[in-house]
Amino acid sequence: DSDDTFRRYSKRYFGAAFDWRWFKAQGMAESNLDSTATSRVGARGVMQLMPSTFQYIQTRRPEFRSIDDPEWNIAAGIMHDRYLWKLWEKEMTGEERYRFMFASYNAGERTIGRAADSARVVAGGTPAWLHVEQVAPKVPRWRYRETLGYVRTIDANYVRLRRQP
Repeated sequence: DSDDTFRRYSKRYFGAAFDWRWFKAQGMAESNLDSTATSRVGARGVMQLMPSTFQYIQTRRPEFRSIDDPEWNIAAGIMHDRYLWKLWEKEMTGEERYRFMFASYNAGERTIGRAADSARVVAGGTPAWLHVEQVAPKVPRWRYRETLGYVRTIDANYVRLRRQP
């Protein structure tokens, strides 16, 4: 059952206190938890990883045998989230950090870094996700509507998962 996989790798890469349902909510947003899903740009599996990202992760975790194996796809997706989570550690806390992590997963860390730089001006300091939403249309080379919708979908999925017994 995929819940066990989300629990296991969430605990491994984020610790026992971290709510694994964030990653299931992400998998729902990525592929509707479909392990056979392939995007128009070639992203694959539950976590819709690009093959190049999976190969890079495989250099660190050779036991992650196949991007098409749901367990390794979820594990690699959560491991990639961990990298992005650490990236925003110095600047962001709480729910803001989740949003920056997931946005970076969707659009790339450089793109969200540029968006955060623009948002800092509006915020007059550390930006909240709200500030990124405000500056999004002015950030060059970013299909921002997709990313903003992606983050909202994960938030909504997470709320729905928390309500389940």
